Amino acid sequence: MVVDDVIHFRESTDTVCEPSIMTPTVSVRSRLERLLRVDAASKPAIYAETFDSAELADLNFLLSLLLSAGIATLGLVLNSPAVIIGAMMISPLMGPILAGGLALAAADLYLGLKALLSILASVGLAVGFSALLVWLLPFQSPTAEILARTRPNLLDLGVALFSGLAGALVVSRGTKAGGVSALPGVAVAVALMPPLCTVGFGVGSGFSGPIIYGAGLLFLTNLAAIVASAFFVFYIVRMDAPDIRASLVKSMQVRASRDGLYRVLQRTRFATAFSERTHGLRWRIVMILAVLVVLFVPLRRGLLQVRDETLARTAVRDVVRSLTPASSVLSQTVDVGSDRVSVRLIVTSHVDPERVAAAEKTLLRRTGKDATIAVRRVAAEEELAVLRAELTRPVPAPPPPPAPLELERARKELLARLDAPLKEIWPADAAPLQSYELVLTADGVVVRVTYEAKKDLDTVFVDALTRFLRTRLGVATISVDLKREPPSRSSKAGRRPRAGVTAPAPVPPKICP
Repeated sequence: MVVDDVIHFRESTDTVCEPSIMTPTVSVRSRLERLLRVDAASKPAIYAETFDSAELADLNFLLSLLLSAGIATLGLVLNSPAVIIGAMMISPLMGPILAGGLALAAADLYLGLKALLSILASVGLAVGFSALLVWLLPFQSPTAEILARTRPNLLDLGVALFSGLAGALVVSRGTKAGGVSALPGVAVAVALMPPLCTVGFGVGSGFSGPIIYGAGLLFLTNLAAIVASAFFVFYIVRMDAPDIRASLVKSMQVRASRDGLYRVLQRTRFATAFSERTHGLRWRIVMILAVLVVLFVPLRRGLLQVRDETLARTAVRDVVRSLTPASSVLSQTVDVGSDRVSVRLIVTSHVDPERVAAAEKTLLRRTGKDATIAVRRVAAEEELAVLRAELTRPVPAPPPPPAPLELERARKELLARLDAPLKEIWPADAAPLQSYELVLTADGVVVRVTYEAKKDLDTVFVDALTRFLRTRLGVATISVDLKREPPSRSSKAGRRPRAGVTAPAPVPPKICP
């Protein structure tokens, strides 16, 4: 079938369309096609290449899918963005997804079913292989890269829409722009494999519901947005033109005849869906919009959560700056909940409790959520330096213990020095000695003498005895304490007195005027 530059085909339910004057819609699409520099002659090759990219029963496709899933899973566990980007570069998922968009634009039921089955099988293989790897790991701790893919929002939908537009434009330009081989850069932008592997991590680590739901929602968002964008671009560049399908019918039927899906379709009422155009553009658009609207609700909620968290963290940053200098903040932890903001600070400077209470009221006013600020003060660097210096200072060795005092020998020596001068001067006939003691006090030495007599010795003798002992013993602080006992019947003259040295009783400190 040959089509000239002026005559186009009007969309109808007939297999072969009669030529007609160019309609306004076709005219606009033709102009956009020329502006985008889409070569009409390369469209059949582009269609065939996109058709082949949805082929799951291809060893290269399966190897690329499994290798990409393995690299992405380990990159997520290792928390390595570089490894994750490498997995995006070799991911083949963009092929069947763009094929789904082309099937919607060209109303190709067979290609749509083929792309759908390829996507479902790819998702199952990627998630299953990732879950197996995570299950085999000795640890299953979610990293920051994993958690970052569990909270999708409308911004992720925007990224996916733009990435789908870019991917479809690259494909529609054919070999001049690299065709499907130029899709790795687009795959990096939209990140199809990491969300799937995050779902696999949630499955392999014990079916973690939040991780599976969040990452699954992100993948569905990317999938729906890319399909919608691809549908829009392929429809704009007129990939649904009848001449393209006419030139592809024979070659595509030959390749599809070896496909089990095609043989199944041949036995149903959809047998002509591959060789004829299926209309219903309005319903296809409604179907795409319905999917996007369904995704819009949770994504909007996620965006509002991100907005609230961003506003809360900004308010916390301003409040913390008003409480204490940034140089004194050692640690700051912020937890933003649905109705509460909790801040934990570790600082090196003192923070007035009244200022903390005022800061909590400020957070309540700015965020609309109850706020609690817990401040803990620790030693500053200067204080720690002083403490470290004290701890590292060498401890002086304790003085050696004094030599043990030989009390028995000292007692004997002291009594021996006292015995001779005391007996030399003592009037044994008039007042026999009963006992005597040598008492050591803080103020000096006291000699206590007990004797037997009918009356006390006069003071003249006591003074003479004191001076004599001081002179003979060489101690100027000796004092004498005499104690008289009345004579008893059993006492005998010349009885040897008992001598001893006793420790003094505690003496109160002497107060001098």
